[in-house]
Amino acid sequence: MTVAEYCIFGVVALYLLTIVPIKWIGFRQYDNSMPRDPAFYRDAIRARALGAHQNGIEAFPFFAAAVLLAEFRAAPQNLINELAVLFLIVRVAYVLTYIGNRPRLRSILWNVGFIINIAIFFLPLIRKLWVV
Repeated sequence: MTVAEYCIFGVVALYLLTIVPIKWIGFRQYDNSMPRDPAFYRDAIRARALGAHQNGIEAFPFFAAAVLLAEFRAAPQNLINELAVLFLIVRVAYVLTYIGNRPRLRSILWNVGFIINIAIFFLPLIRKLWVV
């Protein structure tokens, strides 16, 4: 497996680890028979953790598809790996700023992550243009 493929797993683990501690810390109020109970997420930190978790779920498909497409189309693996690691680092920072209630920085990090995804996605095209 490549570093980028491990990063795909890392992104999944990150969005799961974003919500699990919140549920664990609030285990006395959390009812597993009603995991989406809005009352549990009325607390501001819990609500932001849920938002970061949901955004992680939304960001995952494009990242995974971009990495796999770039690998299948033989883009430079070291560049795919570096960008995938950078994306994971940006996502960790994004989660921390989301939970820490830093909306402007969070938006900047989201945009940086999206640009990284676009770069990974178009790596095969760039490689094809450079080879010609």
